[in-house]
Amino acid sequence: MTATDPLALAPPPRLRDLPDFRRLLAARAAATTANQMLMVALGWQMYDFTRSAWQLGLVGLVQFVPALLLTLPAGHLVDHHDRRHTLLASLGLQAVVAACLAAGSAGGWLGPAGIFAVSALLGAARALQMPSQQALLPSLVPSEALPRAVAAGGAVLQASIVGGPALGGLVYAAGQSAGAAWVYGLALLLLVLAGGAVLRLTPQGRPARVGAEAGALTAGLRFIVAHPVLLGAMGLDLLAVLLGGATALLPVFARDILGTGPEGLGLLRAAPALGALACGLWLARHPLQRRAGQRLLQSVAVYGLATLAFAVAGSLPLAMLALAVAGAADMVSVVIRQSLVQMETPDAMRGRVAAVNSVFIGASNQLGEFESGATAAWLGPVGSVLLGGTGTLLAVAVWPRLFPALWRRERL
Repeated sequence: MTATDPLALAPPPRLRDLPDFRRLLAARAAATTANQMLMVALGWQMYDFTRSAWQLGLVGLVQFVPALLLTLPAGHLVDHHDRRHTLLASLGLQAVVAACLAAGSAGGWLGPAGIFAVSALLGAARALQMPSQQALLPSLVPSEALPRAVAAGGAVLQASIVGGPALGGLVYAAGQSAGAAWVYGLALLLLVLAGGAVLRLTPQGRPARVGAEAGALTAGLRFIVAHPVLLGAMGLDLLAVLLGGATALLPVFARDILGTGPEGLGLLRAAPALGALACGLWLARHPLQRRAGQRLLQSVAVYGLATLAFAVAGSLPLAMLALAVAGAADMVSVVIRQSLVQMETPDAMRGRVAAVNSVFIGASNQLGEFESGATAAWLGPVGSVLLGGTGTLLAVAVWPRLFPALWRRERL
């Protein structure tokens, strides 16, 4: 191919000219917004029922256990079946959960046991959702547009994480005694719309077929273990959010420490995503060029420091600012980790690698919520968050010795 060949000079397609990508983006936005609304309402209801930080932590654990148990089978399904169907199955199960929650809240028969039951179903649904979405993306956009598509998807995700909690909190407060039912009903509508968008996808081709060894259930896990840079990046993110995350305790901080209601809780939950969205937009214009490994560890250190600041913030604005800084720092970590995973994984293994990656994320989020609730029952909410932020900084200090290849990584 010569330099004057029109194909060589053709610019990459614009993302807005790719209808399937737009549909996937819309489905992701609707489903994420619905999921965030569900989490706000579930957390507020559970704390309303029990006034127990321990019970809030158990909600996270109940979501994590089925996600952990189903991770490897879910990744295998994604790599060996139509990825649209696996994503639809996940959205359908979440829609059933939202419908049950709406009916239970409206009828007055939903209690802590019911919240635990539907939380387990949500965990099972998420075991399929993340690997399905990640594996679908490369079949909807040409390879030269993939980095921009990943960035755009991240921006939409963060926008949904910003809007979902705030919308859920406002609807909950506006509905008064029936607020929870209204939140769950709106989440159900969004999940149905997301499923409709997925039904219209027309991915190009199918996952490449692989040999028996590469097609094994545990192939994704072995692939990550064999790549210390990926293992180090995922492991650091897991420890940082596992130790430093305070999401499960936000209802406690909102009601008992900051003196606000469900609308304040929605703002607190949205603050980290707002910081992440701002950072993501900046990174889209100023991508990381050098010292990727060092930038990863520095961002996690900032995350730990921001967590400490949140613990001692005495007002809603200061608490939101600390959470926004934590979200921005976490976004740097997400960009680095997801770029490494997308670019270094063969297409035939994307589902299984993404499934293992989702376990790291799920462990850091759901299991982190359990850790926060357990330590809060022992040390109080402020002590729990202070301990978590300190643990995050200690992990950053030892990581260069455990994963020197990650520390030395220059480019993504």
